[in-house]
Amino acid sequence: MDDSKAILDFANWSCPLPLADYPAIVMGHGGGGKLGNELVEHLFLPAFRNPALESLGDAAALDLGAGTNLARIAMSTDSFVVQPLFFPGGSIGELAVNGTVNDLAVSGADAKFLSASFILEEGFPLAQLAAIVDAMARAAATAGVKIVTGDTKVVERGHGDGCYINTAGVGVLRSGITVGPHRAQAGDAVIVSGNIGDHGMAIMSVREGLEFESPIRSDCAALNGMIAEVLAGVGAAVHAMRDPTRGGLASTLNEIATASDVGIAIDEDRMPVGAEVQSACELLGLDPVYVANEGKAVFFVAPQAAERVVEILRAHPLGHEAARIGHVTAEYKRMLVARTAMGANRVIPTQIGEQLPRIC
Repeated sequence: MDDSKAILDFANWSCPLPLADYPAIVMGHGGGGKLGNELVEHLFLPAFRNPALESLGDAAALDLGAGTNLARIAMSTDSFVVQPLFFPGGSIGELAVNGTVNDLAVSGADAKFLSASFILEEGFPLAQLAAIVDAMARAAATAGVKIVTGDTKVVERGHGDGCYINTAGVGVLRSGITVGPHRAQAGDAVIVSGNIGDHGMAIMSVREGLEFESPIRSDCAALNGMIAEVLAGVGAAVHAMRDPTRGGLASTLNEIATASDVGIAIDEDRMPVGAEVQSACELLGLDPVYVANEGKAVFFVAPQAAERVVEILRAHPLGHEAARIGHVTAEYKRMLVARTAMGANRVIPTQIGEQLPRIC
């Protein structure tokens, strides 16, 4: 096909269903909210549709076929464009490793291998790149994974914002464990592994030059060890897990409610939020339930196992603030409803875009 024909074909292109009033990409399309969901549902999913993709989990569960004598595997990929590249509690390097490891872990997989691809801007200091690579190596060693392949591209000065990183990960799915966004059931307990909003507010405090009595640090961490302990302790009682990154806890819970065709009821008084994060959110007019995390997991667990899961999490260094915040209900189908301190109920919708862009 010649170039003129390709351009003509693209000009006549249309989505299977129209995207909501946006003829061009805006920042909100990358924010984990409604715009991003529409892009996936109406553009990417129709184009690439296949059984492995349709679950829209954090990782794809892949069956390599009968007679291969190989374990079932999971595969995930993610790109990282955070600014600044270095922040309290981490850098784009740790983020790139931990984010992909966590996507595999919440899919029930034991993470094994990662790829790492770098898009570098001309003029980017080699010392900064070395610091990022060292951070990635340390994070991979901590998580028990190996970076086994990669790629490097360089773009002209002024076109790359320093450094972008893409990672992909492969893990082995655990036998007897099946989790997924569509498996939450009425009666399930909803448990979060710790304080929410730390990562997003750590990034925002640096950008805005905010200072607090105690600095806000990102919660960036690999959760595979903690999640492995939960699964070893209660097994199939865990029905779904997610790491609430872009769009925060609210977007994650709304996604599960929609995928499982259930309602989710939470209690705002039980929501674990650090004092500094709460203060920063109030100062900036943000709601911590929408602020991104990079070291927290949400569990949907059969009610009889809920107390045990909280106990396991609180015994782990990354889960000592774990809390049971609500439950899955047959009411409020496909909605997230919060009980407020005043005793009223309020609907927490998925945001259109993202309160804080470029946080991962």
